[in-house]
Amino acid sequence: MSGVSDRALAPPQVTKQEAAIARFLPSLTDIAFLLPILFIFVKLSGARTLLGDGDTGWHVRTGEWILANGRVPTVDMFSFSRPGAAWFAWEWLWDVAAAMLHQRWGMPAVVLASVFVVCFSSALLFRLIRRACDNGFVAIAVTLLATGGCAIHWLARPHLFTLLFLTVTLHLTVRAREGRIGLLGWLVPLTLVWTNLHGGFFVVFLVLACYIGADLLNAALESDPALRRNYLSDLKPWLAVFAACFAVTFVNPYGWNLHKHVIEYVTDPYQLQHITEFQSMNFHSPVVVYFEPLMLMSIAIAFLDARRRQFADVFLTMGFLHMALLAQRNLPLFAIAASPVVARGLMSAIQAAEGSGLASFIGRTARWFTRATVSFEETDRLPRFFVTSALAIALIGSLLLLTPVAPGVYDNKFVSTYDPKSYPEKVLPLLRAAESHHIFAEDEWGDYLIYQLYPQKKVFIDGRSDFYGDAFGERYLDLMNVHFDWQKTLDQYAIDTIVIAPRFALASTLKISRDWRVVYDDGTSLVFRRNGSPKDSLVTSSEGASRDRATAEQNNSDRPITQPNPRSNTRGREITTTGSRKGVGRTDL
Repeated sequence: MSGVSDRALAPPQVTKQEAAIARFLPSLTDIAFLLPILFIFVKLSGARTLLGDGDTGWHVRTGEWILANGRVPTVDMFSFSRPGAAWFAWEWLWDVAAAMLHQRWGMPAVVLASVFVVCFSSALLFRLIRRACDNGFVAIAVTLLATGGCAIHWLARPHLFTLLFLTVTLHLTVRAREGRIGLLGWLVPLTLVWTNLHGGFFVVFLVLACYIGADLLNAALESDPALRRNYLSDLKPWLAVFAACFAVTFVNPYGWNLHKHVIEYVTDPYQLQHITEFQSMNFHSPVVVYFEPLMLMSIAIAFLDARRRQFADVFLTMGFLHMALLAQRNLPLFAIAASPVVARGLMSAIQAAEGSGLASFIGRTARWFTRATVSFEETDRLPRFFVTSALAIALIGSLLLLTPVAPGVYDNKFVSTYDPKSYPEKVLPLLRAAESHHIFAEDEWGDYLIYQLYPQKKVFIDGRSDFYGDAFGERYLDLMNVHFDWQKTLDQYAIDTIVIAPRFALASTLKISRDWRVVYDDGTSLVFRRNGSPKDSLVTSSEGASRDRATAEQNNSDRPITQPNPRSNTRGREITTTGSRKGVGRTDL
């Protein structure tokens, strides 16, 4: 991504004493670092924002298993429905790191590490954007848009490193395009680590392909033979790094099986049809306020860049925009890739407006903005110690690590636990009882139960949809939607306990079934046991009783048993029309 200007700023006209003092003062980079903290702990739900997905739990337990056994797993150990089936911990390195933090300081440490990765990514992205537009105020404004776009997928999961490493990749490729071609070599060790942290490592090849494709297209369009040869000659280091990065992706515990898995995972039609985060974004979502400006500006700038034959930026913005429109989980990738280009385009428009005779007000405003930022820019670019950022993360860390988990306290934003309003926390003692052998729960709650009950209890299904496969996933959905053979599935797997939210069609059907009885109801979760199993005393909270009275008064309040009951909560978890919960998309941004 080429900036508006390649000029260096003039040396700041400040004394040595002023420069020494400035090292300790806040900067725009500090503000960029703090933006995610403000989003998470002011606008969102605090620590529980990062725990808005149950996957974190099974990742932690996987890491603990690896530490205990000294090897990566090759068969599943979490489910009773597919015992001994082949399974690989593709993101094993993140799992181990999370487990080490968890064993030493508990879940607050996992959340704190995730917050730091998000904040560090934001600061690096700001520096990348400012390099592109050469103006700190424009850069921080665009960083705010990008931060809002990325917030849709801030979860304590391995994919946060893909967001960080994409930002680092763009830093390296931008500088390589500016002439420091040797920096491309750093992509090789980066890809090696990335491969073992998260399956999104293939993003590095998409970025490299954009630059390689740009040179090939320019060579094809160039009429001057000498310039054409230059374009083709410039390709050599990029192709060499592409090959080297691809080679190191095989340095992982599972070899080529990792590549096979990634290809199958991203092309699996089941994921695209049933998993919310793989589906197109809902343009009624509040996150559109961040996404739409980036989308519209990147499209407009792409037309101008195409005319100037800056094809690398066109491929980056339009390619990642296409991915974001196909699957909302790719929105953060688009926000990161597009924001430097958008900032460059905005600054070009401001500079063009300075001499505009179309509207004197616009020209005067643009000239005032440019003059007003010069002095600030000189000071802000002085070397810093980033004391403000360090103090902020230290304060957040102290609050996360020292805040006790008090029963009944649900609104403290520094409590690093799963939200008891969304997960079946209160039923855990009942599920740990000897009467519960084979427990059925929805996939998202399966993740949570792995974290809370493993190794004493195993689950029927959890969020590892790639492991369970399409056929098993369809059978699970048939059970949740109470299709004709739902009882056969429960019998086949000898399920004796079911924990489920009242909103599901299965819950309504079990209430009137002669084979099942309610043994617990707190309004958030219902627990059913088979009739004939040891008796439990019925526990019903006021919420559950009120809901059942309302149901009795209005028979049509429950949805038809052949249809699921979609819902979304403040964590952005959405149930698709076919019953799967896994997804992104916060409703409270």
